[in-house]
Amino acid sequence: MFIRVYLRASTNEQDAPRAKDTLKEFANGHNQRVASFYIENKSGASLDRPELIRLLDESDKGDVLLVESIDRLTRLKPDDWDTLKRSIETKGINVVSLDLPTSHMVFNNNLSNDFMDAVIRAINRMLLDLLAVSAYKDYKERERKQSEGIANAKAAGKYKGRPVDEDKVSQVGRLSKETDFSIQDIADALNISRSTVLRHRKRLGI
Repeated sequence: MFIRVYLRASTNEQDAPRAKDTLKEFANGHNQRVASFYIENKSGASLDRPELIRLLDESDKGDVLLVESIDRLTRLKPDDWDTLKRSIETKGINVVSLDLPTSHMVFNNNLSNDFMDAVIRAINRMLLDLLAVSAYKDYKERERKQSEGIANAKAAGKYKGRPVDEDKVSQVGRLSKETDFSIQDIADALNISRSTVLRHRKRLGI
């Protein structure tokens, strides 16, 4: 069994060291050692997460995907969550989350029998689905409130939009003109999204 920690932050302002230490301490408390960390700044509402995909590719049956909370793994809409869940189950990976106590049972070698083990796993799958649905609902609610706030600010003439990072614009322009980088290469190099690269290129007339 290898413990593989997935750390996701949706913005560059969110850092991973605190969560990393918390998850290492959790693993140590169950006499386990973390084999690898997979860290990325991506939205949990998207399946386009290279580090999560790499984690799944490198995992074998019986390995553990460890997260601090289920919303770090998914804020996906139901269909996309089903796709991710099938990938996890096909690989035989166990999802363990600090906010899902039943998932911690994967570290318990003293379950009385196969029946109890099956019961615990069934309960864990059900609760995992419930937390995934809750994470998506929370994401959509915050998205709705943000949209309402922007609409109200615009109506009051107070909304000016997000300030443009001129340094990033300049870097996008330089990489676009001086290298053979693709849009994705530039996004990865500057740790920004593809849409941001395209927006900056349009602003520069590229």
